[in-house]
Amino acid sequence: MSKIDRRLRDARSIELDNAFYVEDGTWIESLTIASNGPFDVESLLADISGVTVFYDEEIPTASTDVQIRRVTILANESYPFILGLVLRQETIPNRIVLQDGVFEVVATAQDWDHFRELADEIQETLGEFELRSVTQDEAPGEPLDSGRLKEVLISKLTDDQLAVLETAFNHGYFHIPREISETELAEELGIAQSTLSERLRTAERNLLELIYGPRQE
Repeated sequence: MSKIDRRLRDARSIELDNAFYVEDGTWIESLTIASNGPFDVESLLADISGVTVFYDEEIPTASTDVQIRRVTILANESYPFILGLVLRQETIPNRIVLQDGVFEVVATAQDWDHFRELADEIQETLGEFELRSVTQDEAPGEPLDSGRLKEVLISKLTDDQLAVLETAFNHGYFHIPREISETELAEELGIAQSTLSERLRTAERNLLELIYGPRQE
């Protein structure tokens, strides 16, 4: 992931969706790569030793400025680095993403002792570790992109709804406090404020249906 990030000049994020061991040090790894500009996967990975492209597809987005590709690679390595750190401490990796040169890891540990061992190993190996938050849950959460949520979201929402959500997110509409008003956001998109409100509500309803199912009438 780090090698790809260094080679992809306009990288937005690289997420490890899944990884499976094959044999003889070879792994099948699924990555979602987002960039601020177009890129060719074969050229991007051509000079990375031990890596070949198995599958590559573009994920549609509402923005013409962003390209997202889901890539499956064959990688010959002893163990995917960050994933190895997490699994060695018997911890479930829920999300691993590299953005702006920083790895963000969401993981579920069995107890506080396992978590502390993981934190200590990351600190010792990488030399830096920042704890963002800790929660205590009954359920451990799904490991690494179970259900392929991105594709589900994209198939559930229309292009107009995706455009509204993406623009709203990028302009801080969902921040607390908001960094842009509905009026300003509607002007940015070139649509009426009533249209903006309708698309936002519809998109939010569709997202909630993915979690809770359709509302019973």
